[in-house]
Amino acid sequence: MATPKPLPTDPIAEAHRHWSAHGWGAVADGMAAVTSLMRAQQIMLARVDEVLRPLDLTFARYELLMLLLFSRRGALPLNKIGSRLQVHPTSITSAVDRLEARGQVRRTPHPTDRRAILAEITEEGRATALAATEKLNDTVFADPGLGDGGVRTLIDVLTDLRRAAGDF
Repeated sequence: MATPKPLPTDPIAEAHRHWSAHGWGAVADGMAAVTSLMRAQQIMLARVDEVLRPLDLTFARYELLMLLLFSRRGALPLNKIGSRLQVHPTSITSAVDRLEARGQVRRTPHPTDRRAILAEITEEGRATALAATEKLNDTVFADPGLGDGGVRTLIDVLTDLRRAAGDF
């Protein structure tokens, strides 16, 4: 992916200036924080997508494969996957459908609950998850683009935000 040419000025700082000039100065910092967070998410998602695209994965499907890979038996009920990944059941069904079509997961009956279905990672899914992780570790996770101490600070700030929102 070609790196876009940097803008001559920071558009979020410019929006902050306009917010203040229009009488919303008391909330201008909050607007800048939210807008910066949204832009940072776009930047990170673009970096991750660039790595995962050749493996025909989205980040959501990658997370699902990794959740199954890390589970004790390599299989979890679909409702537990949704809960752990904090996404709607329809999104889990869609992701499992795509991964199943590629031979990376299979649906199996739950051994003790006839109403539940498990998603189980296959050897192909395991290999894909590990290949994706190796590439993400080398190209994104090793250098998320923050200076010394910035990564730990960001984790702490976002953990506080998530805790305050009732995420955990």
